[in-house]
Order: sequence, then structure tokens, then C-alpha cells
Amino acid sequence: MRLTNYTDYSLRVLIYLATKPNEELSNIKEIADVYGISKNHLMKVIYDLGRLGYIETIRGRNGGIRLNKRPEDINIGEVILQTEEDFHLVECFHPEKNSCVISPVCSLKHALNKALDAYISVLKEYTLADFIRNPDAYRELFEK
Repeated sequence: MRLTNYTDYSLRVLIYLATKPNEELSNIKEIADVYGISKNHLMKVIYDLGRLGYIETIRGRNGGIRLNKRPEDINIGEVILQTEEDFHLVECFHPEKNSCVISPVCSLKHALNKALDAYISVLKEYTLADFIRNPDAYRELFEK
């Protein structure tokens, strides 16, 4: 299983914002610079994280972004389910694009589906708070 860059960036934005003091605002340029990611790539990520309710966006001259939920209320498995485009591990997972001739009798797809369910299940055991137990260590890295 491989996550898309979009989901990776979404998780990185959440981690970055979670390491900030409560009311401190961040901006896209700051996050883009820290991670070496294009601002254009982050704009859609930020928009969608706001639409999903994970972050709050404040417009205006003194605006910025911050978490809209406590880190312990942000479930990593749910974030991944909401930010991944699809979970078509193999062709037969996609009903419209499946042209595999062995699909009607193949049981590999059942094993892969079980593995995917286990993957998501494990990720649902974690919240954002589990990954930022030492925010000072993150902040030190972000300042380099």
C-alpha cells in the first residue's frame, strides 16, 4: 500500500500545525518552505483540510491557518480515508476498469482486501496526538 503525495502532504500539514502553540497561526508559504513542497500543491491540501474541518482558515492581513480540532480528536485512519483518492490496490478492485480474465475465480483479491482492511484498522488506532508527543523536537527540525 502506498499513500499518495496528497495524503502525505495532508498529514505533514496536520503535524506541523499540531506542533504550534494553541492560537499561533501559520501560513502556506511557511509550511511549504519547511517541507520543501510547492505552495501550489499545498493550496489544495489546505483548502480540503479546511473543508473537512481539520483546520481553520482565517482570511485577511493577519490571517493564517491553525488546527480546528484538538490533535487527540484527529484520527489518522479517518484522515487517510478522506484524503486518498481510492484504494484500488489491483485492477480487480476497480469494477469499471477490471479486465482481468481470472477475476471471477481469483481469491487473491479477497486476501488483498483483507490486508487493506487491516491496514486501515491499524491506522484508525492512532490520533495526531500520538505522533507529536515531543513538539519541541519537531519545532527544532522545522527551524533548520
